[in-house]
Amino acid sequence: MKIATTTGDFDRYLSTYQEKIDCVIEAGFKYIDLSLYTIYKDDELLLSSDWQENAKRILENTMKKGATFVQAHSPGGNPITGDENAEILLEATIRAIDICGAMGIPNIVVHGGSLKGMNKEQFFEKNKVFFEKLFPAMERNNVNVLCENSTQKNMRDMYFTNSGKDMKEFVEYVNHPLFHACWDTGHANCEGNQYEDILSVGEDLYAVHINDNSGRGDEHVLPYFGTVNMDEVMHALIDVNYKGVFTFECGSTLRPALYWQGNRKEFAKDTRLSNPPLFMQKQIEKLMYDMGEYILKSYGCFSE
Repeated sequence: MKIATTTGDFDRYLSTYQEKIDCVIEAGFKYIDLSLYTIYKDDELLLSSDWQENAKRILENTMKKGATFVQAHSPGGNPITGDENAEILLEATIRAIDICGAMGIPNIVVHGGSLKGMNKEQFFEKNKVFFEKLFPAMERNNVNVLCENSTQKNMRDMYFTNSGKDMKEFVEYVNHPLFHACWDTGHANCEGNQYEDILSVGEDLYAVHINDNSGRGDEHVLPYFGTVNMDEVMHALIDVNYKGVFTFECGSTLRPALYWQGNRKEFAKDTRLSNPPLFMQKQIEKLMYDMGEYILKSYGCFSE
């Protein structure tokens, strides 16, 4: 099994895709998850009219350094609100799939949406309509779109596909040969499920987001920084005959001062230590790679 991580690990530190990619490679990673989750001002891929040339340049530079893109994450948001923001998000998601096609990225994780008071049937119906709008882009680029499990800790009273059983059911409901699933171990830990749920997703498991937490919130920290049982995860991946990449999504191991799950306590007199610096994140990145190698080698499934 190959090891990858997301360029999103460096979103808070660097401004260009290439800078983030270079830091991931520097830490030892040869396989990369391109994060398109946040659309930045003057984004050279998601907003630029020259995105195709930019994508080609980024791909060529990355390949020269011996690295390969294995998956991506589409822009975040709620695509089923029916408002202008949902239309903008749809356009950005289609662009993200086109970027994957141009850069040879086979899989992209795309979040569905939910509304307060929505039941399972309504969730399935409205999200199928959204994903169907992506079919032409998926087909012309031959890119797999992957839905992802979530957790009530994030969605609260809004229904989402939080279990492996529901994930499998939703994939079959959407019913497209390029539509599959990504399993997030941190979301699953908040729900208290892992092994049986991964097996329930079965052959539709095309990607994973490996991260940890305390079970009380979606913290996205490194394994062993929380309560996820990695033996359980590894047995599930092996038993389900997972053929994808072991991809980390641990970008909040070093917590910023302003964080969606709670801000750091303020001290008005001085802020010089309020945010972790870039050199710390680079060290975390190297530790992340070493952890991935240790985990996979312990189960005899590490691949260069």
